[in-house]
Amino acid sequence: MNTNADYSELENLARQGRWLAISTVAGSGAGHVGGPFSAMDILVALYFRVMKVRPEEPKWPERDRFILSKGHSSIGQYAVMALRGFLPIEELKTFDKGGSRLQGHPDVTRLPGLETSTGSLGQGLSVGVGMALGARMRREKFHTFVMIGDGELQEGMVWEALHIAPRYQLGNLTAILDWNGLQQFGWVLAINEQHRGDRRDPWSRIDLRGIFEKLGWRCLEINGHDFSEIIPALESAKAASDSDQPTMIVAHTIKGKGVHFTEGKHEWHSKVATKEELSIVANELGIAESAV
Repeated sequence: MNTNADYSELENLARQGRWLAISTVAGSGAGHVGGPFSAMDILVALYFRVMKVRPEEPKWPERDRFILSKGHSSIGQYAVMALRGFLPIEELKTFDKGGSRLQGHPDVTRLPGLETSTGSLGQGLSVGVGMALGARMRREKFHTFVMIGDGELQEGMVWEALHIAPRYQLGNLTAILDWNGLQQFGWVLAINEQHRGDRRDPWSRIDLRGIFEKLGWRCLEINGHDFSEIIPALESAKAASDSDQPTMIVAHTIKGKGVHFTEGKHEWHSKVATKEELSIVANELGIAESAV
């Protein structure tokens, strides 16, 4: 861990990204906030520090690949891509509108810079395995990163990919688990109006890191909101591209991270902020009042 590194630029970009995400969702009247907020610091680290990308040439063959398997957090990816120059920031206003390139879930046929369509949860890591395997077979040097959610981790297809990647010795593949410990509905424990579901961490009391390591993954465990841990972990994963082990980054995060009234609240999985709430958000994130 490099405690002397200056991450102030990345921290500022993450604040801007959170503002763009929540204000865009408010403008469109629909979308997700909690998941994009928990993933924002990692997304900023990937696009601004770790991945090889060319916003002006989104199909550059040597680019690193990123797949947002938890596709309902698309506005987080769009906001960071806009800050990085893949699309105009003004275009975010079209989010989730008919004909927009910025659909509620990433659509690879519409927006250059996306690697695959996601949104049907559980499929992104399998696509990432295919990309990484293809790169190995063609002797191409790009690295593939896939972000998965902890709720999404309940999908069986994820575990098939977790099982297969080490067998193909895909050191050029990194999975990032956004472990924010909250789901929209969770497990239904009783059938009545008062108790729709238990929203607590679906993986509490389970040694996920131990399970991943037993399957053959090299695991790094980090605070997913601390750039002094995020950057070294991502760079270490990328540096291991020629190894025989894929890397799993277990990122402990907080759903709704960044604003006091959204943090750790399942209601903000897909809540739309009011004008009054946006003013509070702008103040907490240090956004100019003119942006509200």
